[in-house]
Amino acid sequence: MPKIIILPHQDLCPEGDVIEAKSGESICNALLKNNIPIEHACDQVCACTTCHIVIKEGFESLDPSDENEDDMLDKAWGLCPQSRLSCQSILKDKDLTIEIPKYTINLASEG
Repeated sequence: MPKIIILPHQDLCPEGDVIEAKSGESICNALLKNNIPIEHACDQVCACTTCHIVIKEGFESLDPSDENEDDMLDKAWGLCPQSRLSCQSILKDKDLTIEIPKYTINLASEG
């Protein structure tokens, strides 16, 4: 089982964490199953950017993002070349290190 190393996030995971996840599972689902409450306003259908993460290590082990994900990521706060939507990032057999950005754009909660 691959491990996901989550770097500290002030609100969601202040101490950081290391979790195990199943290959074939989305990073978003793995985080939620392990009580890391990452936002996912669109119910994981690639229609928002609230589950935006940055892959610090292991980026190359993920399948490339598709055009729909890339279009959504263009709207994400703090976009960088290693940005992904956690709902669209499916784990393989490699460990990952991720960072959950400090801010997210959630139009549903921000009005």
